[in-house]
Amino acid sequence: MMERINKLLYHAYQQYASDVHLTVGLPPVFRVHGQLKRQNMNPYDVQDLKEIASALMSERLKTIFEKDGEVDFSYELEEISRFRINVYKQREGISIAIRLIPSQIPSIEELQLPPVLKKVVSKPQGLVLVTGPTGSGKSATLAAMINEINQNTPKHIITLEDPIEYIHQHKQSLIEQREVGRDTKKFASGLRASLRQDPDVILVGEMRDLETISTAITAAETGHLVFGTLHTTSAPHTIERIVNVFPAEQQGQIRYQLASVLIATISQRLFPKKSGKGRIAATEVLTQNNAVSSLIRNQKIHQIPNIMQTSRDEGMHSLEMNIRSLLQKQLVSPEMVQSYLGDHYYGSI
Repeated sequence: MMERINKLLYHAYQQYASDVHLTVGLPPVFRVHGQLKRQNMNPYDVQDLKEIASALMSERLKTIFEKDGEVDFSYELEEISRFRINVYKQREGISIAIRLIPSQIPSIEELQLPPVLKKVVSKPQGLVLVTGPTGSGKSATLAAMINEINQNTPKHIITLEDPIEYIHQHKQSLIEQREVGRDTKKFASGLRASLRQDPDVILVGEMRDLETISTAITAAETGHLVFGTLHTTSAPHTIERIVNVFPAEQQGQIRYQLASVLIATISQRLFPKKSGKGRIAATEVLTQNNAVSSLIRNQKIHQIPNIMQTSRDEGMHSLEMNIRSLLQKQLVSPEMVQSYLGDHYYGSI
């Protein structure tokens, strides 16, 4: 069975797939350059997927799966790729979603991310948030930023991930990766423990709850550079989401803390390249300055887009501004980005 699975995953790698979907009644479905493509293979039945899931999971993972109805874990084909796998129950049986993670960590330049991110990762302390919907490339962006630190600065980096995706090697930095559910019980407890482990840089794979967010802000206040992710769609929504997690009586204090520790938010989406080869991230970048801090403290989050529009020299830009730039460089096609542009601009393309 494992030989059959490995052959399928290798085929997905050769096809430049980003994801593989296995579900009852269909052959394997690959996502290639953002598009779903059914493979010319036999469809799976219920028993096929039970056997595949059983072969992939350890006894510990099987116990979690039976209890929760879903489980996340990682898998690796040496020298080819790593895979983030989610096995879950659904109406017709079991389905499996597999994300391909390149063995080589991409650089900021290779991902064509804004150069200001190199300035962001050079900060000695504060909070950096990478946001966007599932499948928007957040993990790759975070890996590239951590790799930039690792290559150039002697720091102690601790990551908390669920599961571990990109594997970092010690370079200039000492880097330790911990997997939630295996190396630590949850993000919040792992983050609290990391403060006693002498880190300079902490990566929190997902800031899911009040305890994790509160501890991350405290870590940023006390001299650490903290990276985290949220499933939000823009810089204003990110700030509002963080503030609104807290009880009403604490929100004023949180605004003041956030105004002082937030270095940057990077919100992104992935679009197919016009060339048909791969995808590219369109980003929205908000970086800290006095005006941004003042708006956060004074509950004027709705004015932040105006700051991004007028602070391009500081590396800021809105998502629409960045998409406009990608269109001008002919890296994406108008049809793919139309819904993200105002009518006034799309009509002039």
